[in-house]
Amino acid sequence: MPTPEPLSDQDIAARLGELPGWSVSEGLLRRGYHFAGHFPAAAMVIHIAQIQEELGHHADLTLGYNRLAVAVNTHSAGGRITALDFGLAHRIEAVAAAHGAD
Repeated sequence: MPTPEPLSDQDIAARLGELPGWSVSEGLLRRGYHFAGHFPAAAMVIHIAQIQEELGHHADLTLGYNRLAVAVNTHSAGGRITALDFGLAHRIEAVAAAHGAD
């Protein structure tokens, strides 16, 4: 599989417009979620893990009592943000509401 190409700042800004709540900080595509309690937050971690295995692309997930932080970039592209990261972000957003995330 070829190494993914890093996105330009303009491409990143345009793609962020499709993902409300997501931002770029310290070279990572990031999003925080809040839940009604611990179980829905933990369940979303498991759901994301399943998606990540399917895509072969993994984010850093930080689970708190009723919070989940997601941070991702592409290590094989020198730790830059690529289309792979946005693809994962879109998949995460697609399941977030089912877990009661806001």
